[in-house]
Amino acid sequence: MKNSILILVLLLVTACGTSVVVADYDKEVDFTQYTSYNYFPNIESGLNELDDKRIMYALDSLLQQRGFEKNEAPQLYINFFANEYLSNSRNTIGIGLGSGGGNVGVGVSGGIPIGGKVINQTLTVDFIDTSNDALVWQAVAEGELKEKATPTQKEAYFISVIEKVLKKYPPKQK
Repeated sequence: MKNSILILVLLLVTACGTSVVVADYDKEVDFTQYTSYNYFPNIESGLNELDDKRIMYALDSLLQQRGFEKNEAPQLYINFFANEYLSNSRNTIGIGLGSGGGNVGVGVSGGIPIGGKVINQTLTVDFIDTSNDALVWQAVAEGELKEKATPTQKEAYFISVIEKVLKKYPPKQK
């Protein structure tokens, strides 16, 4: 039983990864004033509707855990959009052949890609102050997801990405 749980966790972890999250913000804004949010009325994320729902679910869950309220007259609008491109997996199996003797050596090696193609994604999340329609905070997350990821793996990926994004909010102002 323990082995099957470990394998499941490893599959979920290897199905996706977020490498970097960078945030930017308006240093003149007092972020403690914001307590409510909703989504920008016409989000054009570049993702399919299912992925949009996964991102909104993750944002709703994590923001409400932090005490934010989703309502029709919000202080913040949230917008998000993604850029994606497909590439081969960077995971490879190495094959080598070598020979050596004395001071002479010859070697041949190569890598065979494994794991199929991956979707490289840059997800941008914007927080916009509704009182003056100004961008006050933005995070950009780069990650990758297997092209053939299951719905469960996609959900885990987006939850992981949004958790990392929201670790940067509110910003630590200096």
